[in-house]
Amino acid sequence: QVQVVESGGGLVQAGGSLRLSCKASGLTFDRYSMGWFRQAPGKEREGVSCIIWNGGITYYADSVKGRFTISRDNVKNTLYLQMNSLKPEDTAMYYCATDSRPYHYCSVTGSSEYTYWGQGTQVTVSS
Repeated sequence: QVQVVESGGGLVQAGGSLRLSCKASGLTFDRYSMGWFRQAPGKEREGVSCIIWNGGITYYADSVKGRFTISRDNVKNTLYLQMNSLKPEDTAMYYCATDSRPYHYCSVTGSSEYTYWGQGTQVTVSS
């Protein structure tokens, strides 16, 4: 069975950095696009970034462009999100998700594109 586990969240001051990790198991990792989403209290879940199966194409939400970098290590079956210049509005639960369609291009506009989700890791940015 597929398992997706996020880690790396925490409390950081505005302007600081965090690196999130997402380990996936139970699937052939290098066949699937993956994405990061976030949900702040009282708000809808929003797409942050995604990356296709071989890392060759990435997408970002406008709110994080230039600050966040998504990457993946297909040997370690791990997805990353490097978050720099963090702002208080980045505070949210961050979720990792994987598509279940091999070699399907990713999207940050629709969470329904993704099948398997982790439990999330909390990121809190203080002002």
